[in-house]
Amino acid sequence: MLELEKFRNTPLTSEPFDFLIVPEFVKPDVRAAIDKDYPEVSRPGSFPLGEVSYGPAFTKLVEEMRSDEFRQAFEEKFNVNLANRPDMITVRGCCSEKDGKIHTDSETKIITILIYMNSGWESSGGRLRLLRSGNNLDDMLLEVPPTEGTLLAFRRSNNSWHGHKPFSGPRRVIQFNWVTSEAVGAPRAESPSVFGVDEKTPRRVLGREKGRLVLLGDFEGNAERPTSNAELS
Repeated sequence: MLELEKFRNTPLTSEPFDFLIVPEFVKPDVRAAIDKDYPEVSRPGSFPLGEVSYGPAFTKLVEEMRSDEFRQAFEEKFNVNLANRPDMITVRGCCSEKDGKIHTDSETKIITILIYMNSGWESSGGRLRLLRSGNNLDDMLLEVPPTEGTLLAFRRSNNSWHGHKPFSGPRRVIQFNWVTSEAVGAPRAESPSVFGVDEKTPRRVLGREKGRLVLLGDFEGNAERPTSNAELS
């Protein structure tokens, strides 16, 4: 389902932070099946897999993303040991006008992977921009249309700034993260919950660990400052 060889052959850009983009990372002959089996998400926000339903093609995609071969390819590319790092997968199906504010991702994330699943993209909004600074959306390195099969991956750092112009409507993206500890990654045996309180409160994932309700992570937030639900890729 995934073009790992194409990923291996794509050079890593290291300035101002480590990232790479791989168009058509998801093979063309499986996209229709994945699209059909993609989780039905009818409202804005990021949702853990335990909160949504999906079909067999999407299940197979998730299995490939959690495979040793997939992890090893990213270890080699980013020169990082991920063998004992838990992962966290969320999906988005809709975008709101409040989404896309500039952020770096939270410190609990090691590597962020975004796989877009939208057939064509005409709008000027909703195109993720990799930025040189944290205060100007036009100070960009490049812009990534969220077209079907495109992968964007980067190493989270204090200057891994990104965001996008406002967009409201369907916008499908799978977000995969390797995170710092089990306290961040959602336990697979539990179904975590997603909630948003207000525009000044981060959207977070909660789960249960040893009978206690714990914070598993915030989505596309910056740990150094308060974030809003808008800060989603």
